[in-house]
Amino acid sequence: MSFKTDSAAPRTTPRTARTAPRRPRMSWADVVVAAAVLVLLYVTLRVGQGTTVSFTPDQAAHVDTDPSRLPYDAARSLLRMFAALAASIVFTFAYAYAAARSRRLERILIPALDILQSVPVLGFLTVAVTGFIALFPGSMLGLECAAIFAIFTSQAWNMTFGFYSSLTSLPRELDELSRSFGFTRWMRFWKVELPAGTIGLVWNGMMSFGGGWFFLVASEAISVNNQNYALPGVGSYAGAAIADGDLGKVGWAVLAMAVMVIGVNFLFWRPLTAWAERFKNEQSEASEVQKSVVLDLLRRSRWPRLTGRALRPAGRALNRAGRVLGIDDRPLAVDRKRQRTGDIVFAVVAGALILWGLADLAGYLNARTGLGVFGEPLLLGLVTLARVVVLVAVATVVWVPIGVKIGFSPKLTRIAQPAVQVLASFPANFLFPLAVWFFLKTGLSIDVGGILLMALGAQWYILFNTIAGAMAIPTDLREAMDDLGVHGWQRWKRLIIPGIFPAYVTGGITASGGAWNASIVAEIVTFGGTTLTATGLGAYIAQATEAGDFPRLLAGVAVMSVYVVALNRLVWRRLYRLADSRYAL
Repeated sequence: MSFKTDSAAPRTTPRTARTAPRRPRMSWADVVVAAAVLVLLYVTLRVGQGTTVSFTPDQAAHVDTDPSRLPYDAARSLLRMFAALAASIVFTFAYAYAAARSRRLERILIPALDILQSVPVLGFLTVAVTGFIALFPGSMLGLECAAIFAIFTSQAWNMTFGFYSSLTSLPRELDELSRSFGFTRWMRFWKVELPAGTIGLVWNGMMSFGGGWFFLVASEAISVNNQNYALPGVGSYAGAAIADGDLGKVGWAVLAMAVMVIGVNFLFWRPLTAWAERFKNEQSEASEVQKSVVLDLLRRSRWPRLTGRALRPAGRALNRAGRVLGIDDRPLAVDRKRQRTGDIVFAVVAGALILWGLADLAGYLNARTGLGVFGEPLLLGLVTLARVVVLVAVATVVWVPIGVKIGFSPKLTRIAQPAVQVLASFPANFLFPLAVWFFLKTGLSIDVGGILLMALGAQWYILFNTIAGAMAIPTDLREAMDDLGVHGWQRWKRLIIPGIFPAYVTGGITASGGAWNASIVAEIVTFGGTTLTATGLGAYIAQATEAGDFPRLLAGVAVMSVYVVALNRLVWRRLYRLADSRYAL
């Protein structure tokens, strides 16, 4: 029998060879994805050529407000935004990981992050413009780097706080899994910690991207030390149109901004949020999941699989190289005496460096204006603090229920996400013409109306983090509550508040910092020849920046940092510890 089978083999082999399945041809999805990538590369290279040209001071101050320039300006703005986002992601991984993994570094890095978050974008710009222009003299690249750095400072802090929170509240079973399998620290980060924090990272990245849009005008149209600099972009275009009082051109800028925000949401953020659903920590699959046309197209295409296969050897090499970082074998118990000694040495060294820096700053201010320069910003800071407290309280009451509703419903998320993204990304400067008209018509004081303008840049942090927290609540826990008939306030008390609390705290701390930062552009409203100025620390810093008064600018930034850090220490850090100890999933 076996002999007959063998003898028959030669007769069937040619037919098998002729009927063997051919290699699948390139599908329409492959063609579309390849064409899109090529177009993206071409546009990036074409637009990127304008970042290295030379300029003169007169050219740097000129803004062409011809509406036909808007497509090119929009592309330049998008290139800066994504460059800043890439830098923010790298910073987030390094900074948050260092703070979460080292108790001693945490005591320095987290307060430092509070201070960095509180420093206004204009404060960074003052240093960045001078430094980057000196680094790239006569080249547009210096101004581009300064603008990207300014956008980076409006994006990075929120993402870092969110990822740090996810690292410190990692589910216990995932921590035990990493230890049990003997993962290296490199593998633990990529296989355990990053997936656990992906949902929050994506939503915080989306919010941070919106924060970058909010400060686009300040980043592209820079006025420092009585010198004006402007880069091609939608922000500088809108700033010039607002200064000229040209409502028609402001309308074109508004339209361009709306198209960019909706396009980025459709092509980038919605696919990411739908893809991030795979990292939910749950026992049962959700009945409804988010969908994305772009993500479905990528899944139909073979390019992601081919790219992953080509990069697999590099990934294995990185895993092998990551072994030098050691195994995830941190001891559960530590030597208290040795730990205390190390803490003392670290505190002495860090404290000496901080005191040296403060003494040098005090000496500089004392020589220029005297230490009495702190008096006025301290009083003005109390006024801005009152606005911040009102804003955060009202935003919590309004947006937490809405965020939970959106996060629990994938269908509602698909509808609400683009609308929320447009609202969160819309620069307050674009609404200055409407704000000036409204304040003058109604007689509403800018001291009160400034809260509304500050809310445009701060309240969305609470909404986005609440949505991310609600989406991260396991579906099986929600279904268990349904089966037990737990509804109303009891459902909020037993499931929703504990589930979203860590994310809300992250949103609250970044909303608070964002409100202080937004006060820079919200307490001085200008349109054409009309300027409304509110009493507050933000207006004080903006005026000092424009006048090039560095002692007043340093005093204002220092006072704002003190207020933000004090608020974080007294309120938000305590809530962070509560979230870590009681409400980690």
